[in-house]
Amino acid sequence: MGVDSKRVEADSSAVSTPETPFNLTLSIGPVLLQPLEIHRVCLPPQKTTFQKLKHRLSEIFFPDDPFHRFKNQTFLRKVVLGLHCLFPILQWVPSYSLSTFRSDLVSGLTIASLAIPQGISYAKLANLPPIIGLYSSFVPPLIYSLLGSSKHLGVGPVSIASLVMGTMLSETVSSTHESDLYLRLAFTATFFAGLFQASLGLFRLGFIIDFLSKATLVGFMAGAAVIVSLQQLKGLLGIVHFTKKMQIIPVMSSVFGHTKEWSWKTIVLGFGFLIFLLTARLTSLKRPKLFWISAAAPLTSVILSTLLVYLLKSELHGVSVIGELPDGLNPPSANILYFHGPHLGLAIKAGIVTGILSLTFSLMLHLVRNILHAGYIIHQTKKLKQQLWPLELHDMVGVSVFKILLHVTRPNTVALGNIPGTQIYQNVSRYENASRVPCFLILGIESPIYFANSTYLQERILRWVWEEEERLKEKEENLKCVVLDMTAVTAIDSSGIDAIYELRKTLLNRSVQLVLVNPVGSVMEKLHHSKILDLFGTNQLYLTVGEAVTDISSSWKA
Repeated sequence: MGVDSKRVEADSSAVSTPETPFNLTLSIGPVLLQPLEIHRVCLPPQKTTFQKLKHRLSEIFFPDDPFHRFKNQTFLRKVVLGLHCLFPILQWVPSYSLSTFRSDLVSGLTIASLAIPQGISYAKLANLPPIIGLYSSFVPPLIYSLLGSSKHLGVGPVSIASLVMGTMLSETVSSTHESDLYLRLAFTATFFAGLFQASLGLFRLGFIIDFLSKATLVGFMAGAAVIVSLQQLKGLLGIVHFTKKMQIIPVMSSVFGHTKEWSWKTIVLGFGFLIFLLTARLTSLKRPKLFWISAAAPLTSVILSTLLVYLLKSELHGVSVIGELPDGLNPPSANILYFHGPHLGLAIKAGIVTGILSLTFSLMLHLVRNILHAGYIIHQTKKLKQQLWPLELHDMVGVSVFKILLHVTRPNTVALGNIPGTQIYQNVSRYENASRVPCFLILGIESPIYFANSTYLQERILRWVWEEEERLKEKEENLKCVVLDMTAVTAIDSSGIDAIYELRKTLLNRSVQLVLVNPVGSVMEKLHHSKILDLFGTNQLYLTVGEAVTDISSSWKA
């Protein structure tokens, strides 16, 4: 075939002006194609600096637009909705049913059976009286039932946080010789931990935790399990003089350096109940219907061990016991908080580290709930370094880094519309002649999707969905399909894939179809290896937005 048969010729009558597009008539051999309209690229609409700042802050801190429910409401209705936000219990109490109460009762008794021995043991990890651990096990859930919004979040002491706080305080203040001061510092540390977490919620800074990938969190939990287990060797072997450090070498040196303090009675009791707990857990794993055996095992161990020590106290002399717990309610501790003195910095530092660890552990509980179903089992979290204090900004470098992090964690998402007479889809806020397609929500994602922004993108897309549904209600139309243009998505990780999976599941529950358009090569490979493409099928993955809209619209008509 000659060169002339493949020639591309431009129509000499085509003239381009800034105001109007121009046409090209393409000739490839004997085939004459239809005129191709070339559209010029336009600039975004002008906005003031204040408008840009307002929009950016709204996108950064309010991806889910928490105030949308207050729009176009009467004053009384706004008051009621405000109370619902402060006290979520007011939302579900009116629809509370007897069947729900039965389920809550069973789950509550199950958690209580775990919380009692857990509270005692975690208090010992923090070098605090056992009664403090018991209060920490039942007071926070009572408060959370009024103020919390999650149905699946366990509230109470955390093993690694208790251990780290106890270790940090014990390095400066003795829990035995200065017990009163130690207790005051512990209360003050927990006060600052709560203040720190409340501040994160108030200023909507929870996205900071998005920088912890799943791999990091899994390692975090695994490391925490090892650290806590090593610290339990003190009580399991009956050692009195034990190291205050958490590293494996100092702990093992302390264990084998004090073999004369080992108590065979304590070892027999400890390992006996440990085997009992592991057997109960194994039974529940093999037969899920017998989950209550594993749940009741810790409390049963506490009761049986208490009876054994009480009935055989003469034979079991030398076994360490908790002792008697004080009767009645503990007095308020607000008046003993430590707000001045040489140890205030220690209390603040311990409180912030404890708050970070507790927040991370809560996130892991949420993660476990989400991924325990494709067969992952996560056990515990990895150790965080204690040297998180002080945090300093060096000149303006911190500001620059923070700006970069915002761009990474808060990428742009734009609504796309069709330019009439073409198969081109562009930003509807940038091109005035771009029109939305009825029953479709077409979104362009302008960033890779990975652990640092996957949660934000999921929330932002869902916000786009309900905003579009509200807009279509006025036209008496329904949203049927969400199209994600992934042309600019250059990379994706496991967190991003999970976000797409959860988004698809959420939209299906609302009878809305999710379609992916033009994933790049590396993204396509990861989607393929993750098997998520098997869920989408051939009619939910397209090369262009135009093909997706045309094909799906034809299927609806058919």
